[in-house]
Amino acid sequence: MDTKIKAHVRQILEDYLVANKCRRTPERYAILDAIYSIKGHFTINELNDELLKNNFRVSRATLYNALKLFISMHLVVKHIFPKSIKYEAGYQNSTHCHQICTICWKSEEVNVSSIEAAVNKMRLKRFHKEGFVLYIYGICRSCQSKAIH
Repeated sequence: MDTKIKAHVRQILEDYLVANKCRRTPERYAILDAIYSIKGHFTINELNDELLKNNFRVSRATLYNALKLFISMHLVVKHIFPKSIKYEAGYQNSTHCHQICTICWKSEEVNVSSIEAAVNKMRLKRFHKEGFVLYIYGICRSCQSKAIH
C-alpha cells in the first residue's frame, strides 16, 4: 500500500493513543503496518504470517486486541463471512460490496457505483452514515461451470 497512507494511519494511531493516554507499544505499530502491507482481505493467521515475515512475533491475544482497537478507530474493517472471519484495511475503504459464492465461499470485492450512489442519497432519521458494506450471495462462474460438466 501507498507509503503516504501508511504514514497517515500511523499518525492517526499515534494521535489516538496520546489523546486517550494509551500505551504506544511497538506491537501496535507493527501490526498496523502489517495490515496496511496486505492487499485485500486477510485472516488472523495471514496477519500473523505477515508479521513473522518481518521477524516480529506477537501473541494471538495481542493480535485480537490490536484488531479490536483498530476496528473501533475505523482503521480496519471486520467481515463475518459464512465460513470465515476476515479483515481488511479500512482507511478510505468505508463503502464497498462483496460477492460471495455459496458453493466455494470465495468472496470478491466489486464496485457497484449505482448502489453507492443510492446509499449516499438515503436520508436516515437521527443517524449519521459513515459507510456501508453489502454482501451479495450467488454462485461464481467457476462453480457454475463445474455444475454444467
